[in-house]
Amino acid sequence: MASVRMTQVTALVLRAVAAGHRYGFDVMERCALPSGTVYPTLRRLDRAGLLASGWEDEDAAHAEGRPRRCTYHLTPAGRAALPEADAKLTELQRVLRGLPAPEPGEA
Repeated sequence: MASVRMTQVTALVLRAVAAGHRYGFDVMERCALPSGTVYPTLRRLDRAGLLASGWEDEDAAHAEGRPRRCTYHLTPAGRAALPEADAKLTELQRVLRGLPAPEPGEA
């Protein structure tokens, strides 16, 4: 099993999958992150053994008129990594709360 650094993005993606978001597009929507961020993160987490992936049934996808989707779910190692992910997200929330609000008219 490979090691993965717990970044804010890694923590967001791991937490989204833990919350039941099984497909890459669902994770993108939940985390408000682009595909170029989410899919590489999902693959890293899969290679590291924190997630497991598999392809849905081709006939089911065809019946719905769409391509097959890859599904992701937590492994026991992924579940064990959730406290570290939660700590990273708590740290991010603390930092964001400490930032000053933008001045009116600032972009």
